Amino acid sequence: MRIRPFAAAAAAFCIAAPTLAHHGFGLFQMSDFKDYSGTLTKLELVNPHSYLYFDTVDADGKPLSMRCEMRAATLIRRSGWKVDEFVPGRRVDVHGHPHRDDPHSCYLESVNIGGATSIDRNAQFTSSTPVDTSKRALRLPSGEPNISGDWAVEQAVLTIPPSGGNGSLVPRSLREDFAAGRITIEQIRARNAAPARATYTPAGDAAAKAFRLWSPEDNPRLSCKPTSIIFDWTFDWPVNRITQTTVGGEKVVDIDYGLYSNTRRIHVGMDKHPAGLTPSNTGHSIGRWDGDTLVVDTVGFAAGVLAPPTRNSEQLHVVERFTLDPKTFALKREYTAEDPVYLTAPYTSSDTVLLSDTPFEKQPCQELTYEFTNAGDR
Repeated sequence: MRIRPFAAAAAAFCIAAPTLAHHGFGLFQMSDFKDYSGTLTKLELVNPHSYLYFDTVDADGKPLSMRCEMRAATLIRRSGWKVDEFVPGRRVDVHGHPHRDDPHSCYLESVNIGGATSIDRNAQFTSSTPVDTSKRALRLPSGEPNISGDWAVEQAVLTIPPSGGNGSLVPRSLREDFAAGRITIEQIRARNAAPARATYTPAGDAAAKAFRLWSPEDNPRLSCKPTSIIFDWTFDWPVNRITQTTVGGEKVVDIDYGLYSNTRRIHVGMDKHPAGLTPSNTGHSIGRWDGDTLVVDTVGFAAGVLAPPTRNSEQLHVVERFTLDPKTFALKREYTAEDPVYLTAPYTSSDTVLLSDTPFEKQPCQELTYEFTNAGDR
């Protein structure tokens, strides 16, 4: 039996290089830099990575079509990039990391457009003004807390400490304090929820050891598929939408997950799960209000991945507790996942999301990273 820690997704902003959030880093020569100049042909805003396309020439003067990987479309839109500046035909100067195998690929660090606009890959252009909640109702007409809306983990921005050196990704609300030296990265980390820990059965340990993080056969994210209701709620800072409504006389809560545009329904007030459930990625969820906390019980999962490299079986059982803070309008989720096939103890943690200043939007997903799109050739 082995115990392995996994950083909670809401805490991903506190580390200097969040490699989990950008799964392609290992495919590029991150210690090497290369400069490219050429003509922009296309900007493709997709999840889990966006891509910048341009035509240039190689060292021998031969035409070379390039595709450089960037952050997810969700993150780029939340960061307020002016994507209308990426006009085909404009000159682009790209500073990035070359791919280990594919001469047509790179990972973009910065780009200059038309000799005028320079954008770093972590550039943040939107303000930190909080969402106006002055007219937001705390409760529905039926009395339940109003948790409907678009929600997202607080966005992280790249900030340089007063001492200089490498920057760190810190919560947007703490950017000025960090830059002024009033709070350290260690103090920011200490404020985060404790990471979830997976305590494996022998089968779970073997499955985790065999898990290939960069294989689309093992990691569903690499083939544009959702991972789990635990993982996808906060990983890679998506914008998710919660809708409270009544369908056919039944109260339901629908959750639209922003990264892969998958939907889940919570049946509020249903006494028990129906028999003969068809296993699915999101399972079957029933909810009840415990005071002002929505308690959600979910079973009926298909075998899959709880959080890489931890797998789950069809016996996975997840309980979530959603609680809205009426003063800050922060929505906290506490969760516990149990799976007797792979886990000897509950997988438990919590995360917090805020009302998003960027509206929920269904994003297309297309994985174009060289190793993944050519997996059959390797």
